[in-house]
Amino acid sequence: GPINTDVEHLDNTGSWQRKKDAPNKTQAGPLNVLSSKYEVNFYWHHIIIIIIIITTITTTITITITITITITITTTTITIKLPQPQKYSLDYDICENHLLLDEERSRGYKYVVKKNLARWFIFLLIGVITAIVACGIDITIEEFSKIKYKTLKYCSGIPQVKCYLNGVKIPRVVRIKTLAVKVIGVVTSVVGGLAAGKEGPMIHSGAVIAAGISQGKSTSMKRDLRIFKYFREDHEKRDFVSGGAAAGVAAAFGAPVGGVLFSLEEGASFWNQSLTWRIFFASVVSTFTLNVILSTYHGHPGELTYAGLLNFGKFDTYDFKELPIFLVMGCIGGLMGSLFNHINYKLTVFRMRYIRRKWLKVLEAALVAAIAAIFGFIMMVSINDCKPLDKDPTLFPIQMHCSDGDYSAVAAIWFQTPESSVKSLFHDPPGSHKFISLGIFFLLYFLLSVCTYGLSVSGGLFIPAILTGAAWGRLAGMSLTTMLPNSTWVDPGKYALVGAAAQLGGTVRMTISLTVILIEATGNITFAFPLMLSLIMAKWTGDIFNEGIYDIHIKLSQVPILQWEPPPLSNKIYASEVMNHAVVVLKTVENVGIIVDILKATPHNGFPVVDPCTERESASLPRVFRLFRALGLRHLTVVNDAHEVLHLGLLQGPVA
Repeated sequence: GPINTDVEHLDNTGSWQRKKDAPNKTQAGPLNVLSSKYEVNFYWHHIIIIIIIITTITTTITITITITITITITTTTITIKLPQPQKYSLDYDICENHLLLDEERSRGYKYVVKKNLARWFIFLLIGVITAIVACGIDITIEEFSKIKYKTLKYCSGIPQVKCYLNGVKIPRVVRIKTLAVKVIGVVTSVVGGLAAGKEGPMIHSGAVIAAGISQGKSTSMKRDLRIFKYFREDHEKRDFVSGGAAAGVAAAFGAPVGGVLFSLEEGASFWNQSLTWRIFFASVVSTFTLNVILSTYHGHPGELTYAGLLNFGKFDTYDFKELPIFLVMGCIGGLMGSLFNHINYKLTVFRMRYIRRKWLKVLEAALVAAIAAIFGFIMMVSINDCKPLDKDPTLFPIQMHCSDGDYSAVAAIWFQTPESSVKSLFHDPPGSHKFISLGIFFLLYFLLSVCTYGLSVSGGLFIPAILTGAAWGRLAGMSLTTMLPNSTWVDPGKYALVGAAAQLGGTVRMTISLTVILIEATGNITFAFPLMLSLIMAKWTGDIFNEGIYDIHIKLSQVPILQWEPPPLSNKIYASEVMNHAVVVLKTVENVGIIVDILKATPHNGFPVVDPCTERESASLPRVFRLFRALGLRHLTVVNDAHEVLHLGLLQGPVA
């Protein structure tokens, strides 16, 4: 079409060039996608829009289809599949016999010291390798995102890790093949524009790394290094997996203490003091290693300014009068979280019933990716939210329909990684966003995150929940600014942080670990109290309607995991009503033929041995100590054959 030749012309390379006699008005600024300074005709305008739409959709769909096919072909079980007939339990008890006792006596105290040193060394390796994997994921996502914006195995795995730590054996949940698929999947999912985060899969990745290192072999690769053979027991492997999960949290958020508390609160049913120290050691090593690598990558070696993959930055203090507002925001977060869980539950049930073929899973993921790209672009084109480009708010600011020296605030949210969008909502100055743009973004991203969690792609829930909560939290802060224009204590970024915490707490229903994680991520201890208030209110409000998202998905997979407390209002239900009488049992001394018949007639391989809880007088002290200590903590007495109460001299108290 005709072009204003007084201003510009096309050179041989096809790019726009300004004539020498024209005034040079352009400065280094945002990428001009649909700039109004060029006088192009009707046809050029629409051609540019069509090219951008096709490029965005094609890129997103291609990336999503690639990772979906990769994951669905790989035989991993890091997603919710159709319920299996039986779930087996891991053997966390120490099998004590004469061979074991004789071996320990023959090896002596040096063997005990060697084993303890090996434990600490493995936890060191867990922290270092988990941090290296986290850095690889973060750097790859950042580099791919640069390429994308310049050119225009399933879920997080946390429910499966939680089940494993509670003694449920889930096949292939901590295999090296699972780790490979998880890393590739989370990179392509985030770069592809899906509402997914990299923090959740890092927890699963840390668990896989811990399981692989501690065993000294790889079942997937069929390689045995013949090291650490004395740790090839379920109870030893369980402790290392707990450390790996904590190291994953520490690497994701730069929160070593939060990682330990996360592993304690959400995962491990078996805990002791020495394990706490080893897990904390692995978490600190993971945080330090990640800090060194990322600081070097970003050109600041030795400064150690990158504590984790996600750093929320510093916040100003809060006023006492804001505490009631934080409580209300916690209730809103609980309501939004319960709504998220309810919709995702219904959607997951639908997927389990109807979307069972691999090609349907690929098609579903591609459809969600296309919807995300289309609606995001429509929002950027239709909403004119221009702000001055004083300082680049993002790595790739987009001008869209804005004039020179301005950028589109709507495009700034979509054209960056979710982590960068979170930091923008936390720290953008007041007036950086409009009500309508932020409201529509909140609604769209909430629905996209609901649809994305449970897709046949790798992706976490932490960042989508935080970004959704930050959006409606900043809306709340903007509303207060409008109602109280003369109040200096109202800061939209502060309310974005509380909203993010409330949304995340209302979805996953964690309180202690989330509070510490968010405190460490912000580096501000003064926000401990408001964050704790919002998280507690979010959990209480959400628990009225349903359970946390991880517990919901565990129940959907029919994993027999024990809860901390019995169901409420269950006092009128008697033991005879819930006990199963058709239990196949074995006696301590059993005929071989009976055992063979039972194995042929039953589909499972775990059978209770019916016998009073007795222990031989010749049992070793470590075994008796662990048993008597567990009984004593539950106020259970120990008696001999004459029914006389016994007392173990190493323990204090009249029982056990």
